Amino acid sequence: MTKIKTQYNRRSFLKVSAAAGGGMLIGFSWLTGCVTSNKKDDVIAIPNEWFEINGYIKIGDTGLVTIYSPNPEIGQNVKTSMPMIVAEELDVDWNHVIVEQGALNEDAFKNPQFAGGSLSIKRGWHPLRMAGATGRRMLMEAAAKEWNVDVEGLTVTKGIIKEIDGERSISYGEIASKAVGIEIPEEVELKDVKNFQLIGTSQKNVEGKNIVTGKPLFGIDFKREGMKLAMIEHPPAFGMKVKAFNEDEIKAMPGIYDAFIVDTAIPGPGWSDEKGFLQLVAIVGDSTWKLMKAKKALKTNWEVVGELENSEMHSKRMEEALASSELRESRKDGDPESAFKKASKVIERTYSSPFLPHNTMEPMNFFAHVTDTSAELVGPTQTPKALEDSVSKLLNLPIEAITVDMTRIGGGFGRRLYVHFGVEAAAISKKIGAPVKLIYTREDDMTQGTYRPAYLATYKAGLDENNSLIAFSIKGTGLPENPVFENRFPAGTVDNYLAEKISTKTNITTGAWRAPRSHFTAAAEQSFLDEVAELAGKDPIEFRLELFDKAENNPVGENNDYDPKRYAGVLKLVKEKCNWGVETPGIYRGVAAYYCHSSYVAEVIDIAMESNKPKVKKVWCAVDCGIVINRDAAKNMVEGGVVDGIGHAMYSQLTFNDGAPEQNNFNTYRLMRHSQAPEAIEVFFVENDIDPTGLGEPGLPPAIGALANALYKATGERLYHQPFVSYKSVIG
Repeated sequence: MTKIKTQYNRRSFLKVSAAAGGGMLIGFSWLTGCVTSNKKDDVIAIPNEWFEINGYIKIGDTGLVTIYSPNPEIGQNVKTSMPMIVAEELDVDWNHVIVEQGALNEDAFKNPQFAGGSLSIKRGWHPLRMAGATGRRMLMEAAAKEWNVDVEGLTVTKGIIKEIDGERSISYGEIASKAVGIEIPEEVELKDVKNFQLIGTSQKNVEGKNIVTGKPLFGIDFKREGMKLAMIEHPPAFGMKVKAFNEDEIKAMPGIYDAFIVDTAIPGPGWSDEKGFLQLVAIVGDSTWKLMKAKKALKTNWEVVGELENSEMHSKRMEEALASSELRESRKDGDPESAFKKASKVIERTYSSPFLPHNTMEPMNFFAHVTDTSAELVGPTQTPKALEDSVSKLLNLPIEAITVDMTRIGGGFGRRLYVHFGVEAAAISKKIGAPVKLIYTREDDMTQGTYRPAYLATYKAGLDENNSLIAFSIKGTGLPENPVFENRFPAGTVDNYLAEKISTKTNITTGAWRAPRSHFTAAAEQSFLDEVAELAGKDPIEFRLELFDKAENNPVGENNDYDPKRYAGVLKLVKEKCNWGVETPGIYRGVAAYYCHSSYVAEVIDIAMESNKPKVKKVWCAVDCGIVINRDAAKNMVEGGVVDGIGHAMYSQLTFNDGAPEQNNFNTYRLMRHSQAPEAIEVFFVENDIDPTGLGEPGLPPAIGALANALYKATGERLYHQPFVSYKSVIG
């Protein structure tokens, strides 16, 4: 076993216990686990009394255990996986666990309550294990004290403590009340990975039944007595501002309570605050239908306060940026310029991708109840702490006067990292002096901003007379961020390497979109490497493996941020699983591999041409994300990433005319249809004992590169610009 410091003292324990309402509550951090058993012989009674062991664990006198899940649940199933980690170290029967969403309290949880960057499990791994192990130790010490024996003479299995050399046993439920008074140990022992019983298995989503039976779980479901509903209208174009509107006429409409211009500007805005539309028309009423009718009746006077950009302007700006002398060199190995001059073969290609909205299935919404002394917020947010901070600034209220409760999130993909919709709800509630739920229409959401940035990058490679890669360069830009990761593969594999980047200005507001930057870079890089391999006359997988071999045995530079052995490992695994090299008539294959969010994923996509249109028949995925917590959930995340990547790369784009988005709903913005999704996806995990890394995002980036490479095999045409259907009629 591994011993770790608990990093908690008695004072911290008491503070957390008080915050949780007393009892036996181990103040450690995050949790939410608990499902009730379906086995008739394993039913456990509802407790008469609960004992809080720490900030994550609450044990009933019958042995039922509640585990609090600290992080937002956005569909990545952390509300099941995070409690599984606690339950493993606590050593409790998973059938006797109930999971509840923890409230925002980062002081108590000692870990960021945040859903983004595929960080929930990675960051929570050690704190969650510590919380479970500490609870187990305190319960065992309580039993040892009760029996007047040494704790080393006890063992525990599934919530039952036993004497090693005796016959006595006691359940967690029976001893929990005595554990409340036990001092938190300075250090605890964690299980050896080889002894895990729960981690690594497949467990059903703890909210699965409630989801499929339509129980209220999401922010859009939330209701409060006396609550009003609100909708907003923002300017139609970036570069515009609201000046006035037909206020009296709107207020006189049936079911409308109020209408006004609301200012949501925050002093000292943070990264998650709105930067575009800060003044909005707000309409408050009794029903969404009446609010939508009022929105249609708006006659608004907009004024131009900035440049009204269009898509042609965006493309030109990025092209000029890549050609400018302001490109910043971010990494240089060897002498790339001389190497390119000496190369026998040189290839150069440019890739691009457009702006994209997020299009979450659940409409953007948030509830707020603001008084003179407090603010209560309830809704679907990936960043509850950021929302709390922003509302505090907006209302000039102390943090202690604000509460943020998290509902289940009906899709985020980065969209709900940004807190403006919660801030807007708070501003509206303050204005009307009543509780309110703000609801966006699809058009409000798609035209508001926080889009995936647009990108442009040029790749260049040089081969010697033996078809060995001797020079490689990348230069990239974006609106506004650039997509260059200078220390990722193929950096470290080429003696002469150059990375340059530059950002391009725009007033279109952008934000994180699933696998930020990586979704574009992987597509461009992996498409390009396939073309380089073809120029070299080499198999695309073998070509990549040669590069990884050099990175492992004779690396160039010291800042390479990937493990070439693990990188090569997923390629070898996917090669084996898909029987790479065995041709099937009518099937065209593409491969790609990428590293991001500390995980490695390789994918092979098989395409067939049906009625002269491409059809994805099967996708093989090999994944190295360290220890897998919940196998079914892990597979689901990878599968979702594959579908997400393929669909958006094939069909989706957002364009602008005079600052206004030209697509505002699904009648003009194209998404993948069910019939266009892969017919089958197989996911294989590399088995190792490495601490878990990210998984919500890494499955998406290589899917785009593998798709592009398969489409080339099927059509004979290389694809350089997304969405692919807009540029190649043969796959339209």
